[in-house]
Amino acid sequence: MPIAVAFAATSALLLMGCGGEEGGSKAGDEIAGTDTGKSTASPSSSAPEASAERPDMTLPGDVEERFEGWKTGDATKDAALADAGRAQTAVTYAVTKGDPESPALSFYQSGTALAGSQDWVKGIVDAGLTYSGSVRYFAPEISVFDKESAGVSYCADESEAYNKDRKTNKVDKTPATDDSYVLYSTRLEKNDEGVWQTTKLESERGNKKCVQ
Repeated sequence: MPIAVAFAATSALLLMGCGGEEGGSKAGDEIAGTDTGKSTASPSSSAPEASAERPDMTLPGDVEERFEGWKTGDATKDAALADAGRAQTAVTYAVTKGDPESPALSFYQSGTALAGSQDWVKGIVDAGLTYSGSVRYFAPEISVFDKESAGVSYCADESEAYNKDRKTNKVDKTPATDDSYVLYSTRLEKNDEGVWQTTKLESERGNKKCVQ
């Protein structure tokens, strides 16, 4: 059983499915700093985002994240979506760094989402694993409840992401299954620094909305 499946019941975050052909991202669909080897940057010049000094989350060269359809044209929605994506990247970054207490996690997550993410990262690290490959996030939907809270759901395609042994660097390329596709449902709350933190997160593997 892939580690992602083994831990899915207790955490809700990413990774490690399985085979397929690698594709490229579309221009304009990337969240700045999540998969380009650059520091995380603001997707807009709005004052609330500019006020926060965002952590670097440079991923290893063999790890890629792609965000498709991640902009709506609405400044508030796009800011919340960008930080929802960065919250996922923070988990990826913590796994690759082998650090469940990564400051990036507590920057983009809080509440039960943060506690679950830290436990999940620790489980992966304690198992001697990291990961390699590409995860595609797509079909985002957002509802802004008020100036400081929103709900975001989206799909993840982990069919090109694989478990990787942290010591030997051996990559376990297991076949893709329906469980390689995940539906995430999250709640975001805007903090005093203008960051839309993920405070609650649920996931469902094999959800028909996401399976392709």
